Amino acid sequence: MYQTAAALLFAHVLADFMLQSDGMIREKRRPLVQLAHAAIVLAASLAALGQVVALPVVLLAVAHLGIDRVKLAVEDTIRPFLIDQGAHLITIGAIAVAAPTLWKDGLWPDLLPAKVADLVPLAMLYVAGFIVAVRTGGFAVDKLLAPYTPYWKRAAILSGGLQNGGLLIGQLERGLTYLLVLAGYPTGVAFLIAAKSILRFNASKDDRRIAEYVIIGTLASVGWALAAAFATGALITLAGGPP
Repeated sequence: MYQTAAALLFAHVLADFMLQSDGMIREKRRPLVQLAHAAIVLAASLAALGQVVALPVVLLAVAHLGIDRVKLAVEDTIRPFLIDQGAHLITIGAIAVAAPTLWKDGLWPDLLPAKVADLVPLAMLYVAGFIVAVRTGGFAVDKLLAPYTPYWKRAAILSGGLQNGGLLIGQLERGLTYLLVLAGYPTGVAFLIAAKSILRFNASKDDRRIAEYVIIGTLASVGWALAAAFATGALITLAGGPP
């Protein structure tokens, strides 16, 4: 069952956070855009499973569309975002339980050498976890900090900061946190936070609001990456892979 769940999780994070363009996000209330996104979810899921067509996967795509439509009816803040992603994970788990042989019955176990086919779902979990840590974490932190972002942007412009510099810093810290934890060096995260704090000190020491924004953003960003890394490690262990 875990192979099916891993493939569906991998397809979900690809469809939601890598294959969904900024234009699609901006136009997400248009029915055709919603249908296009559901089609991407369906195609990504079928490809990950090595299936040409499968009714459970079609039902998953329909459920994905329904969940997204419900989310559009509420405010786009951190809580609905987390509930939305939780609902998607529940549907993935339900499909994996109801149709556990989707991976086994797909093309990949027959096309790939047995040892490679066994490793592919584990690789999917690692990559899915990395995307969740880095890319999904960016959306989550942005939504958490949204009430304070206008002030931060004005301060960044006045200070002459690099365009999208904060975005890249956040991605790097989450990516490094994820890799450090899974590599068995979680204590390295403390040095990462310390280094960022030192580098940010001069920019925030004279403005309490900037200092608090940086602290909240850093803790949320690193905390999200830690959660993604430990969750991925737990799933890998349950799947019988490296601890």
